[in-house]
Amino acid sequence: MKTSDFDYQLPEELIAQSPLPDRSSSRLLVCERNGFNTQHRHFYDIVEYLHPGDVLVINDTQVIPARLIGTKQKTNAAMEVLLLRETTKDIWETLVKPARRIRTGDVVSFGDGLLLAECVEVKEEGLRLFKMIYQGIFLEVLDRLGEMPLPPYIHEKLGDKNRYQTVYSKTPGSAAAPTAGLHFTTHLMDQIRQMGVIIVPLTLHVGLGTFRPVNVEDVTTHQMHSEFYELSKASAELLNLAKAEHRRIIAVGTTSTRTLESNIRTYGQFHEHQGFTNIFIYPGIEFLAIDALITNFHLPKSTLVMLVSAFASKEIIMHAYEEAIRLQYRFFSFGDSMFINNETLKHSEGNF
Repeated sequence: MKTSDFDYQLPEELIAQSPLPDRSSSRLLVCERNGFNTQHRHFYDIVEYLHPGDVLVINDTQVIPARLIGTKQKTNAAMEVLLLRETTKDIWETLVKPARRIRTGDVVSFGDGLLLAECVEVKEEGLRLFKMIYQGIFLEVLDRLGEMPLPPYIHEKLGDKNRYQTVYSKTPGSAAAPTAGLHFTTHLMDQIRQMGVIIVPLTLHVGLGTFRPVNVEDVTTHQMHSEFYELSKASAELLNLAKAEHRRIIAVGTTSTRTLESNIRTYGQFHEHQGFTNIFIYPGIEFLAIDALITNFHLPKSTLVMLVSAFASKEIIMHAYEEAIRLQYRFFSFGDSMFINNETLKHSEGNF
């Protein structure tokens, strides 16, 4: 299986540069997990595809202002540091630009010394471990100095930083948003609850494992970086009950999917857990946890497009992507959405 098998051509103008004024008015392409029928709706129509008793699993991670611009002490060279995850107290794994300028013992200053970062370990692929030196509460210092870590393909400045957060974000720690959740509004979440759909939270802090590109041609040799996740006892019990009663588990996003699939493989059922996962899901991997998936349109040759191709099939996903491009859907983080349904759709003329 080759990485190039998951490539596709996307016109640059279809890369969404900013979120829509109304989150839930994004377009929704509904496709079958086991067929080629599609429907074209708005995201607020997702309620028509949900049933009482369904379990909707959301990732409640909160994006931190993880992008820091500073200067290297002694040389005063400009440095950019992206915080990925806290490995131990005040020790952060980071991506640095330009990485070649940072060696063990070097110190980067942010905000005229309000925050200092001392390199304590040099790792491969531009990764560095920094010890953070500051006064007060780290997240408050970060909120003052940091910027939202928007993906490099977004060139417009984000006017409202809350638009790169889900409305249900709760647990700080992510270096990127779980973007499938960006389409939900508070009103839509209330509507879904009132239908009798059970909303179950978990946490996966999005880091390098999710957005690092695949740099090998043989898909099976790609190594995912670990990301922290937490599944509570209450969430695990609700998920196990749904499995026992043959009710659908619908994941919001690839991060929720990876958390659930990793957890059930570890324990044989859903189980309370705090720890790390580096699960890599690609075609040929059997899904044990989820029945349906809400997701965005993902970058060519990415681990995310491989995951959705594993859930449906590469042929079904590429057919859906071709249709989305033809109909000028908006792609990637601030773009439109897909619902990969495990139920048969009535043949539809696009009704968007």
